[in-house]
Amino acid sequence: MKNLPVRMARWSAAHPWRGIVGWLVFVVLCLGIGISVGTNAATTEDFRIGEAGRGEEIAAEGGLQQRPVEHVLITAKPGTGKFDITAADAAAADVAARMDRLPEVRTVADPVRNEAGTAVRVTVTMKGPELDGKKHVDPLLEQTAAVQKAHPGLRVEETGSPSISKGVDGLRSDDLSRTEVIALPVTLITLLLVFSSVAMALVPLLLALSSIASAVGLSMVASHVFPDAGVGTNVILLIGLAVGVDYTLFYLKREREERARAGGKLSPQAVVELAAATSGRAVVLSGLAVAISSATLYLADDVIFSSIATGAILVTLVAVVSSLTVLPALLASMGMRAQRRAERRAARGLAPKKQKAHKNGPGRLTAAVLRPVAKHPAATLTVTVVALLALAAPVLGLKLTDMGRETHSRSIVAMQVYDRLNAAYPDLKSMHQVVVRADAERSPEVSAALRELAADVKNDPRLSGTSTLTTSQDKRISMLQLQVPHYVSSDEAQTSLKDIRNTYVPETVGKVAGAETAVTGDVARYTDYPTHQEQKLPLIIGALLLVTFAMTVWAFRSVVLGLVGIVLNLLSAAASLGILVMVFQHTWAEGVVDFTSTGSIGSRVPLFLFVILFGLSMDYQVFVISRIREAALRGVPTRKAVIEGIGSSAGVVTSAAAVMVTVFASFAALHLIEMKQIGFSLAVAVLLDAFIIRMLVLPSLMLLLGEANWWPSRSVRRARTAAEPAPRPLAPVS
Repeated sequence: MKNLPVRMARWSAAHPWRGIVGWLVFVVLCLGIGISVGTNAATTEDFRIGEAGRGEEIAAEGGLQQRPVEHVLITAKPGTGKFDITAADAAAADVAARMDRLPEVRTVADPVRNEAGTAVRVTVTMKGPELDGKKHVDPLLEQTAAVQKAHPGLRVEETGSPSISKGVDGLRSDDLSRTEVIALPVTLITLLLVFSSVAMALVPLLLALSSIASAVGLSMVASHVFPDAGVGTNVILLIGLAVGVDYTLFYLKREREERARAGGKLSPQAVVELAAATSGRAVVLSGLAVAISSATLYLADDVIFSSIATGAILVTLVAVVSSLTVLPALLASMGMRAQRRAERRAARGLAPKKQKAHKNGPGRLTAAVLRPVAKHPAATLTVTVVALLALAAPVLGLKLTDMGRETHSRSIVAMQVYDRLNAAYPDLKSMHQVVVRADAERSPEVSAALRELAADVKNDPRLSGTSTLTTSQDKRISMLQLQVPHYVSSDEAQTSLKDIRNTYVPETVGKVAGAETAVTGDVARYTDYPTHQEQKLPLIIGALLLVTFAMTVWAFRSVVLGLVGIVLNLLSAAASLGILVMVFQHTWAEGVVDFTSTGSIGSRVPLFLFVILFGLSMDYQVFVISRIREAALRGVPTRKAVIEGIGSSAGVVTSAAAVMVTVFASFAALHLIEMKQIGFSLAVAVLLDAFIIRMLVLPSLMLLLGEANWWPSRSVRRARTAAEPAPRPLAPVS
């Protein structure tokens, strides 16, 4: 009763209004400071990965880096018949004149007709870094709309990386708003079913939302150390609602149990203090587990995963703080109000208001599930493990790819134009860039070698035969750009990249003494990112296993339970990933889940799934095993303690899982394929973890292990010895 969670709860319960006001001040300060310092967004340099990233760095050194580019496409208006090339040329001239006057525009290229004579294209290069294009593209879109209005007989439209990125951001924002509309009411309904009280149901939801608000403000501050890749807020919403409600549920469940056990003999403050002595520790352990697990994402050496890790860590720790400070204050305040109402009723001579009986034991469904587990633990364990391994089997066929631009939803207008642009100009689909750095005096030799390379690949059917050679002003950096009339994910694009890197470059520019070469471009970016993730995956999984083991051993002083935690987390994650592969790498579920299969899984998904699942599963593991260990420390035999602990925690675990599944499943409804895969996989993972792992596999395994569960700790054995009645003295022999 003297540990930190109890001391914090004791102070908050004794000074409820100070605790509540203090929390509100904390939330406002976090948001205020965050808004005042602003968000430090990741730059183009932060996204550079592998050889492609090295090539971009070399190109940027010579001022040859990729820039934000927009294409204005002029075609025949649907239903008007033949394309009027004269009118199109006039519209193209109008586009060029308007764009050239904009301060956001760097250069405007001459109009280009396609080979079929069905389209005219005007390419506009914007000023500034590639990633900043979406921030300044609106004036260009406005001028394109003005040209369309001035030439109603044609179809004038615009696409490019800036306008597509702007459309993706808008779609993501709309999707997130939609998930909130779905997740919040369902979460509230779930909590109403659990507590049968509007006030008690609102508490977890309000605390989760306030934790999210605080974490968003803190993430703005943290972005000045770990730049924000644009996904931090998404992660905070995703994880914050889940863990915020989880931790509050754990605490509320215990507070209601202690209140029912006290039968009105203890003050509200004392009841809250008792709840903190047990669930408070579990919440702290769970929060630390999620935070430390999330921190392993920093090992990915990737700005996107650094943003994810920062958001997850901040919102988890803030949720822990809220459950240890403002939650006890709220519960004590509500308890005192209820106590005063009861005293007023008694003063008026009214009978005490009948309270709903609180049931501590397992519900009927939980009891029905646990009966066969208790009778046949070996058979239950065998069947469930075999089933989980069968679900995990498709992982052997896992194919990771970076979700390229062509995977974006066609509900984005710029993507519809993108398809029409690529149909009219196939060589714009993707490109390779061979970048060379050498001494300035070797520039002629480098240029000759690059021209030789261009000649070698000119007739390669996988390439368009179109090439552009540019050299920096100081003659140190040269770049050969080769157009690829295939999407980055196609076999033609992928094999051509391998041949250029492994054959064409070594045989030409690679022979120039002292020259440093790298192949970058759309295809290289798409290829190198998944390769980087695959290389980092073993390191991060190893770190996760170590964290899971160390946290479990520290929490329960048991090496055996640490190993059990590793095995269960691997089973759960592998089965979830297997189901993800079954659904998204094939086409049979496209209509059910509303997506178009790419035949692959997003390269970020497995890492995100493993890390977040390992952290969240520790929530359930710590809570459930804490209840089992409590019973064992009271002297209850391990077998009975397992059934009792699982039964008493099943209700809150099920409720928490229902909330998590609702939150994650709402992300599965997003249009962006990678976010859809993440939401789907996490929803499946939580379902498996809460209902299969914690209800069937864990109790079966612990029943079979018996007293070995607690090895090498002797605390359970000592508690059982202390609980055993002393032997009665033998009667004297007469």
